[in-house]
Amino acid sequence: MNCCISGEVPEEPVVSKKSGLLYEKRLIERHIADYGKCPITGEPLTSDDIVPIKTGKIVKPRPVQAASIPGMLGMFQNEWDGLMLSNFALEQQLHTARQELSHALYQHDAACRVIARLKKERDEARSLLAQAERQFPVSTPNTMTVNAVATSNGKRAAEDDEQAPGGKKLHTGITSAIIDELTECNASLSQQRKKRQIPATLAPVEALEGYTQISSHPFHKTSKPGIVSMDILCSKDLIATGGLDTNAVIFDRPSGQILSTLSGHSKKVTSVKFVAQGDQFITGSADKTVRLWQSSDDGNYICRHVLKDHTAEVQAVTVHATNSYFVTASLDNSWCFYEVSSGTCLNQVSDSSGSSGGYTSAAFHPDGLILGTGTAEALVKIWDVKSQANVARFDGHVGAVTAISFSENGYFLATAAHDGVKLWDLRKLKNFRTFAPYDPETPTNSVEFDHSGSYLAVAGSDVRIYQVANVKSEWNCIKTFPDLSGTGKATCVKFGEDAKYIAVGSMDRNLRIFGLPSEEGPTES
Repeated sequence: MNCCISGEVPEEPVVSKKSGLLYEKRLIERHIADYGKCPITGEPLTSDDIVPIKTGKIVKPRPVQAASIPGMLGMFQNEWDGLMLSNFALEQQLHTARQELSHALYQHDAACRVIARLKKERDEARSLLAQAERQFPVSTPNTMTVNAVATSNGKRAAEDDEQAPGGKKLHTGITSAIIDELTECNASLSQQRKKRQIPATLAPVEALEGYTQISSHPFHKTSKPGIVSMDILCSKDLIATGGLDTNAVIFDRPSGQILSTLSGHSKKVTSVKFVAQGDQFITGSADKTVRLWQSSDDGNYICRHVLKDHTAEVQAVTVHATNSYFVTASLDNSWCFYEVSSGTCLNQVSDSSGSSGGYTSAAFHPDGLILGTGTAEALVKIWDVKSQANVARFDGHVGAVTAISFSENGYFLATAAHDGVKLWDLRKLKNFRTFAPYDPETPTNSVEFDHSGSYLAVAGSDVRIYQVANVKSEWNCIKTFPDLSGTGKATCVKFGEDAKYIAVGSMDRNLRIFGLPSEEGPTES
């Protein structure tokens, strides 16, 4: 008798009380445990319904093929043949899978190239559309107004392009109404500064001494790594970076998410600046252009103007305290004063001193009536914004002036160059302290006062934080952050609100956030 499940002679035979069918004990028990019914009749069945059958010792009959050596060899040959056939089938399947994978990878690569080309065509179309919108504006009552407004990406339409005798474009200039606006802003801010006190929420020295890296965010492309510019909008805790990969990235630090990636420049983005509450954004690039971006409802930024007044790399962008005007500085040895709302260049100021190196950095004084610029020839020039006259110049640096930062107290100016950092007293127009934190072969790339004027950050082969003192007292280095990028080059540094964190950009494309571990946000994005 054979088991109704396996069809073989059972070793422990049992019989069902209900159906009288014979089973192997271990097989029927497992089936009952899984299904609770008879595998043949489908009737409900339990272990109590099974009765074991007592038999003598069962010896399984040997197959006929295994009864002799030739039979066993035949069995082995059949098994080997089956194994070879199975192996051949597997090899066929592997070959087919490889072909399908190769085809899929080829299709993916082709799709990526098509997408890249479409993105490029889209950006070009947007640029052309912006030019068309600026070249053909809505008509106004008089022709002069039309000519003044009909600017396209920083260029006037050919038929309306008025030029001076030297072939240079004519600009409307900074009008008396604008000067009154700047003067009123200056008076208001100066009055507020006299009453201003260091906020109680400012991070103390003891906290900065305990700062360590709390997050790192790889924003830009690996093909062209490197962050060369940065800005922070403290009111919304947004961080913007400009990279060698021609893109600018706007990052929400609390959530650790990238809000928008701004593409359009053809060379590295040398300067980025938020305007007001971040509704507008400005980027300057080595492609000689400046772009004005407008935030949209979906959180992205749309390029509204492409300004092409400069003839060489744009090195710096700085926004006036009114948030209505901004200045760009270029290696073409000029700086331009723009209106934010229209993107119109009101005036372009060229250096008449015979200098040929061009401007490498620029920053507005906190009160807005003074502009500081650094040159490629190691000079620092101070300008009166109202008259656009060069009222002072500081020398003594070695190499191009890479960064300029005014202190919130209105008295101190910090400048960085190849030889380190110099501090200037604007009341006496003289240098009162010099830091040379690095070896002669290592330039200082960035210098920045915090918003309260209590701390000064310096970036080069590492990042150092100094406690701000007065002219006579020593400025102590309270914290040094080592270079974690492996490139030996920290390119930019900024303080967060109340110096609760410090953001550092470097040449490995990573934005690093330093702060107290308790302030830690997302570690990667």
